[in-house]
Amino acid sequence: MAIKIYNTLTRQKEEFKPLEEGKVKMYVCGPTVYNYIHIGNARPAIVFDTVRRYFGYRGYDIQFVSNFTDVDDKLIRAAKEMGEDVPTISDRFINAYYEDVSALGCKKADAHPRVMENMGIIIEFIETLIEKGYAYESEGDVYYRTRKFDTYGKLSHQSIDELRVGARIEVGEKKQDALDFALWKAAKIGEISWDSPWGKGRPGWHIECSAMVKKYLGDTIDIHAGGQDLAFPHHENEIAQSEALTGKPFANYWMHNGYINIDNEKMSKSLGNFVLVHDIIQKHDPQVLRFFMLSVHYRHPINYSEELLVNMKASLDRLKTSYQNLKHRKSSSDGLTENNQEWLQKINRIHEEFIQEMDDDFNTANAISVLFELSRQANYYLMEKNTDKEVIQAFIDEFKDLFHVLGLSIEEETLVDEEIEKLIQQRIQARKDRNFQLSDEIRDRLKSMNIILEDTPQGTRWKRG
Repeated sequence: MAIKIYNTLTRQKEEFKPLEEGKVKMYVCGPTVYNYIHIGNARPAIVFDTVRRYFGYRGYDIQFVSNFTDVDDKLIRAAKEMGEDVPTISDRFINAYYEDVSALGCKKADAHPRVMENMGIIIEFIETLIEKGYAYESEGDVYYRTRKFDTYGKLSHQSIDELRVGARIEVGEKKQDALDFALWKAAKIGEISWDSPWGKGRPGWHIECSAMVKKYLGDTIDIHAGGQDLAFPHHENEIAQSEALTGKPFANYWMHNGYINIDNEKMSKSLGNFVLVHDIIQKHDPQVLRFFMLSVHYRHPINYSEELLVNMKASLDRLKTSYQNLKHRKSSSDGLTENNQEWLQKINRIHEEFIQEMDDDFNTANAISVLFELSRQANYYLMEKNTDKEVIQAFIDEFKDLFHVLGLSIEEETLVDEEIEKLIQQRIQARKDRNFQLSDEIRDRLKSMNIILEDTPQGTRWKRG
């Protein structure tokens, strides 16, 4: 069986054929670190972490790179509002990003390059584009000549003529054509800046990824990925820059995850429905949020609501209960039973179904359905009078295997004393704030881990049950 990927570039599923046998070079556009990540940032982090895990599971050696945009207009505005410098703010929210996505079960990339640490290669990249005639300097700014790149629009499937309609030169821009985009921006008074052949300034957004892909992964990579909103203009511009520079294909496969709606409305700051991961995981198990994200195919839109997350917790708990029941039964299971091979074959068929679904463009939604079939069969088996240790262990191993591929933890959570005390303090604060829902959720979470709380006049005490 071969892995098939829906390629945005060709708008069809294609069999994955790596540049180098058994290896995958993959780049995922990371966040702009001016705030805590929102739930929209969490989706690509979870989706492409799962893709990475699955490639590893299927025996590939994967080089996985994801960048941080640590200088741009949003960071400069945030610095002014907070009265701090850009590096301080970016450092803070990069650390916050690591904490949030780690809680969601995402592994760190092999490299997390930052713009500020790669200014030299970005400037060299721009210089070469100017030498080749694909870019030009204009009063301290540098722009890319979009029309010079003949296949511009091939990723978003738009023609230059279609793009020209509605294109405007904004006030303050010094470009020759409305379709040209900035590679380098001259510094304004008081802004963070770097020296360059064109004067003090900073890179445009699109050039940073092109330069860092080339540095960390090479001229051509297997997979470039990110949110659907990045396909145009960000990824389109990356292709134009990189292929103009190298004369080679930039990426062979382009993957884009779908949008997130909040309570059936598009998430946006103007609607006030922006949901931060930092806030969600204070109230809900981060694993439940990951399970929720994987319950819908990555290319489809997904609707988030508190109610759906609660339902997802119940579903995940059902799977974990099956697993715990298997572990409990194992100690009292007998030796070989007559139907041993029949059950082992059933488990193997379920395993093959999981592989089949994941091979089909990483269909985690269907893969989770397979997990529920595994749970259902395990529950049937546990109803039998005599059970076999070998079959029980095969069920246990399959649960562990498939959960691990999806980045989910199946073992019961255990907390050290300091973590319990921290949760208790959060519950005390929730009660002071009259947030009784959060207070009850924390109590229930601790109860599920056999931690018993006692509210006394002297404060809250706890003990292990």
